[in-house]
Amino acid sequence: MRPVYIVSGGVSKFAKARPDKTFVGMVKEAYDYTLADIGIEHPQFFELVDGTVASYFSDHFTRQLMAGIMAQDYLGMIPKPSHRVEGGGATGGICLQEGWKAVASGYMDVCLAYGFEQMSHVETWKGNEFIAHASDVTMDYPVGGFYSGYYAMMVTRHMVEFGTTVEQLAHVSVKNHINAYHNPYAQKRQRLTIQDVRSAPMVAWPLTRNDICVMSDGAAAAILCSEEGLAKLEKASGRRLPRVRVTGIGRGTDAMRMADRPHQSFDDFYKYNALPNEQSDDARAYYKDLWAKGFRYPGVHSFRAGRMASREAYKNAGITDPLKEIDFVELHDAYTSSEIQTYEDMGLCRYGEGGPFATSGKTFMPGIDYGLKLAEKPVCPVNPSGGLIACGHPVGATGLMQGVFAFWQLQGTIGKHFGDPALQVQNAHRGVIHSHAGTGTYVTVSVLENEK
Repeated sequence: MRPVYIVSGGVSKFAKARPDKTFVGMVKEAYDYTLADIGIEHPQFFELVDGTVASYFSDHFTRQLMAGIMAQDYLGMIPKPSHRVEGGGATGGICLQEGWKAVASGYMDVCLAYGFEQMSHVETWKGNEFIAHASDVTMDYPVGGFYSGYYAMMVTRHMVEFGTTVEQLAHVSVKNHINAYHNPYAQKRQRLTIQDVRSAPMVAWPLTRNDICVMSDGAAAAILCSEEGLAKLEKASGRRLPRVRVTGIGRGTDAMRMADRPHQSFDDFYKYNALPNEQSDDARAYYKDLWAKGFRYPGVHSFRAGRMASREAYKNAGITDPLKEIDFVELHDAYTSSEIQTYEDMGLCRYGEGGPFATSGKTFMPGIDYGLKLAEKPVCPVNPSGGLIACGHPVGATGLMQGVFAFWQLQGTIGKHFGDPALQVQNAHRGVIHSHAGTGTYVTVSVLENEK
């Protein structure tokens, strides 16, 4: 496979509603920004781009089948090849990886990946019903299967197993909302306290409105290319372009119904699921003790798909100790609880340690006043952009948004794009983006590295 680089990206403003633009207009907003940032105009780019990948989650929100080809037309990309991808909440992450595959395989030298969702055309209750159709509509949905209920159930089990507290969940919300205060693209830019999170209207105990992402309108785009494509783009732009390379991708899946997910033995966990940093005698003893106490993996408190996606991506990128070797993570935090659960499945901490890890300070940004007493210094900021909880979650765009923000971090240009350098991770070399669907049914993990 050939090396693949991301050389530019753009994001539209994420908002509860964009009455000023249809979904194709939002895609063009992100696309125009992407081209302007490397100094290339559309006629030049059209001659260089080999094709596109389009991503959006639901035909129901746009009330338009084949919306991807409408965006392709509006961007002036016809008759270039294109295809649409969909995978629930992971749709944007899958799109980025499909663009990577098109370039790595040699099918394209330059690929445009773009994603969108316009969720404001329907009432919130109806949008939640549409999203609930991404659960098993035969077995789960008829008995009240809305996603806030699923995640409330999962985190309740996590609380029973490990003693996780509502205050630990609230730390995630405070962190991500205050990060987003410095991000002009974010939908919810506000400073919250632990009390603000806990006193917000309850949606599904223990999750309040400030523990959950919101329905959103928005779009994002990124240009991926090979070394040959990079040379073409540099010639067209008349300058050297940044070299942020995709050094590893991983994907994982799990059963749609949580009740169908089997419990694995300790030996099978270590044979099939354990991460590189869990191979020490100390880690084995820790997990052996968990199993002896009745711990069952994956259960409803763990995301095996996220663990398998992480394991594959780490292997491809040569990562053996994620917390020490990754400079930041843009993680799919549709719920504060899922961020804590994912810490464990990405190997940032061990099972059962997600709650204390969330309050430790290790995942926070240095130099930002969160109004919290944090015992430890930042090690690996998680969701320095504000994540889905604060930025919004226009599903087909979200994973690409994460990719663009990660690209800007590695490029060292957060101050330029945000108009505020507060969220710049200093000297960032390696970042990871994590995109998650359903109750952990599709998950993608992609590793990006700066090759200045």
